[in-house]
Parts: sequence; C-alpha cells; structure tokens
Amino acid sequence: MRSLLFVPGDSGRKLEKGFGAGADVVIIDLEDSVAPQNKATARGVAARFIADHRAQTSSAIYIRVNDLSTGLTDDDLAALVPAKPDGIMLPKSNSGQDVQQLSAKLRVREAENGLPDGAVKILPIITETPAGVLAAATYAGASARLTGLTWGAEDLSAAIGARAARDESGRYTDVFRHARLTTILAAGAAEVAAIDTVFPNFRDMAAFAAECAEAERDGFTGKMAIHPDQVPVINAAFTPSAEAVKQSAAIVAAFEAAGNPGVVGIDGKMFDRPHLRLAERLLARARAAGISA
Repeated sequence: MRSLLFVPGDSGRKLEKGFGAGADVVIIDLEDSVAPQNKATARGVAARFIADHRAQTSSAIYIRVNDLSTGLTDDDLAALVPAKPDGIMLPKSNSGQDVQQLSAKLRVREAENGLPDGAVKILPIITETPAGVLAAATYAGASARLTGLTWGAEDLSAAIGARAARDESGRYTDVFRHARLTTILAAGAAEVAAIDTVFPNFRDMAAFAAECAEAERDGFTGKMAIHPDQVPVINAAFTPSAEAVKQSAAIVAAFEAAGNPGVVGIDGKMFDRPHLRLAERLLARARAAGISA
C-alpha cells in the first residue's frame, strides 16, 4: 500500500472520482466526512456504489467505519461487509484489544455473507486518543487481519487540547512527532506496513512532496491522501527507484552466492545482514508496486 485515498461515503460523484484516481487503496469514509444525520444514507450509497463499480477499479477497497465507542460500528459492518470490502479502517483504536474486538465482529459478518474467515483485513488509526498512543506496542500479534498501522493528528489534538499540531514552519510539534515515530516503531514490531497520515493542504504540492519524501526516508511505506491530485505524488515517492531496486537485488544475490554469511563485499563496500534485511524489504515493496528486479 503506497497511496490510500479517502472518499466520503455519501457522495456518488466523489466516489466515482476516487475509484478512478489510481490509488492503491480507496478508503470509503463513513466517519468524519459524513454528518451524523447522513450516516444511514452513506452506508446505502457506499454499498450500492461498490456493487455497481467494483469491476471498474484496480484499487483495494477499505471502509472507514465509525469507532467502537459510537455504537455505530455494527450498523456499518452490517451494511458494508456484504459488499465484500478488502479491509476496514478502524479510527480511534485504543489498543490491540480493539482490533481483536473488531476481528470478532468481522468473523460473524463474514460467516453470514459466505466470505472466508479472515478475508477482511484491518487497518487501525492508533494515535487519535492519548490511550492509543500509549498502547502502540499492543498491536504486535493482535490479529492476523492486521495489514498495517497508521496515525492521525487532528483527533489527538482535540483530545489533548493542543491548539495546533504544527509549528510556524509547518513542522509537527513534539507531541505529534512522538505519535508519528511511535507508529513507525509499532508497525515494525508488528511486522506490518507503516502508513503516514494525511497532509491537509492539498494545494501546496511542494510541501506535500517534501513530506512524502521524509516519510519514505524514515520508514513509512505509504501515505494517506485527501484529494485525488495527491495520489500520483504519493505513488512516485513510495515507489522504489530503478537504481535502488538494482542495488538491493545485487545485495540479495551476493548473500545467496556466498552462502548467506554475516557480511559480503560488493565493489569494495561491505554489507552486513541489516543491509540484507533492508534490501529484501525494498524488493518486496517493488514487487507490490509491479516492479521486477
């Protein structure tokens, strides 16, 4: 997953545009972008749209449901699991226990709709509450459905009373940098994808591209988008370059040829096993993006 595009679930026009944006994942939103009085309508619109247009997109389809504390999650799942989404985004997840609770609900819905057990994956947003930030380590081993971890700043800002998440230069303040790095480490511990949060100013493409490059450098493997124009920028930033793929393939080949030792030399440079692991990870990302070594 490189690019994950949010689309309001109550707008057929925006859903159509989102399905054609070229994102790896389209996230149909039933939460923040849908007013409380429109929740039921959004469920029906989204379910019908998936049924009528799924064949027209190569994107995976995830549904951002309303969080477990709202009492709306079961209604969301009842309406959308029959449409066979690829995954559920769980907002305001407080711990791995919330993922386990959602997994149990999905198991029932899958059985009711003739889907294989575990067919619907889970992508939680783990930093929207203080408790969620502090419980980031609990996601490792929580569920085989877990496909990645991502984070958010806006809800956390409201929860702790922060007037802004970024400083005057546009950089995240310490609390939000902590939430960001916690997500990377938690994803690494759980051995799942680390997905960076949204960049709200979709008109500032230069700053957005810089943030994408920084996220990829730090270990994120994808980023969420709020506008279709952000998708190509994300895909470019998180697609390994031909040079990087070539070098990684050479490292892997050198270790294999040498019988997988602790260290190998390539063109006068030494590479140890952490370099091998990094090369293997990059090649896996390249394969997911349709690039062969």
